Amino acid sequence: MDDRRGSRPRALLAALGALAVAGAASGPTAGPAWAQAWPAKPVRIVVPTTPGGSADTLTRVLATRMTESLGQQIVVENRAGSAGIVGTESVARATPDGYTLLMAWGSHVINPGLYGKLPYDTLKDFTPIVQVAVQPLMVMVHPSLPAKTLQEFIAFAKKRPGRITYATAGTGSGGHLAGELFASVAGFRWTPVPYKGIQPAMADAIGGHVDAAVGTMVAGLSHVRGGKLRGLAVTSLKRSSGAPDIPTMAESGLPGFEVYTSYYLLGPAGTPRTVVDRMNGEVVKALQHPEVKERLARDGADGVGGSPEQLQAHLVSEIARWTKVVRQAGVKVD
Repeated sequence: MDDRRGSRPRALLAALGALAVAGAASGPTAGPAWAQAWPAKPVRIVVPTTPGGSADTLTRVLATRMTESLGQQIVVENRAGSAGIVGTESVARATPDGYTLLMAWGSHVINPGLYGKLPYDTLKDFTPIVQVAVQPLMVMVHPSLPAKTLQEFIAFAKKRPGRITYATAGTGSGGHLAGELFASVAGFRWTPVPYKGIQPAMADAIGGHVDAAVGTMVAGLSHVRGGKLRGLAVTSLKRSSGAPDIPTMAESGLPGFEVYTSYYLLGPAGTPRTVVDRMNGEVVKALQHPEVKERLARDGADGVGGSPEQLQAHLVSEIARWTKVVRQAGVKVD
C-alpha cells in the first residue's frame, strides 16, 4: 500500500523530468534545426550590375544548377547603379537569414579606394561565403587599327600620346584601372572613355567610335571570335582556356602583369555559419558540374571555391592592392 503511494510521486517526478529534458533539448537545438531546414523558401541573389554582364551571366548559370540541388528557387535580381553600390548596400541592410545574398565582383574591392565614403563597410558589413570564379580581362582594338600584337599597339600608342581612346564599363571599373595599369607599365598614355556598363562600351568599340576596349572575357570574346574586334592580350599569367590563341600580357613583353575580375558570394553580416557552410558547399559542387565548367571555360573564366576564411583574406588583400592602383593613377570619381 505504502509502496504504491510512493510510486505515484516518483512517476510524477519522472514525467516532469522528461518534460524538462524535452524543453531543454528544444531550446539549444532550435537554431540548428532551423538552419538544417534552410532554405524553406526561395533565395535571392542580388547582382549589382545590369543584365547581360559577366556577373549576371555567371550568377544565372549557377542559379540554375543550385535551384535543383537546394530544392528551392534561386532568384537573381539585378540592382545596378553607382558602380555596384546600390545593389551592394541593399544586401548590407538585408536581414541576415540566408535568403538575401550578394554576387559581388571587381568593383567591390575597387570602390573602397575610389570613393571617400561608402554607405557600408566593405569588410565588416558582409559575411564571406565563397570566391566563385576569376576571369581575366582582355585588351581589344578595332580591326581598323594597324596593330596586330600588343607590342605593335604600344608602339602605335606611344606615337600618339593621349589620342588613343579605350572604352570601359565606367570610371573606376576593373577595365578602367587595368587599362591605367597597362599604360603605366608599358610607358604610354591613352584616354579612357567610361560608359554606364560594359554592353554600351562594347557597342561603341565595335562601331569604331573608340579605338580600343578593356573588358571581361565574357563581354568581348564573342566579338573577337566574330572578327568585330581584335584581341591583343589577356591579363592572366596563363593563356585562357576560352581563348588559347590570344597571348597573355606577360608573354607579350610585360612580365608579371596579372589582373583578374573576381566574383564573390557574400551575405549580410551575421549570416548564420550553418547557412554559410551549406551555400559554400553548394557553390563548390556546382562549379564541378561539367555543364558549369564548360560554360565558364567558354567565357574564359575559372571556378575557384575555397573557404569563407580564404575569401576574407583575399578581399583584404585586393582592397589594399586596388586602393594603391587608384592613388597611383590619380583616378577620381565625379
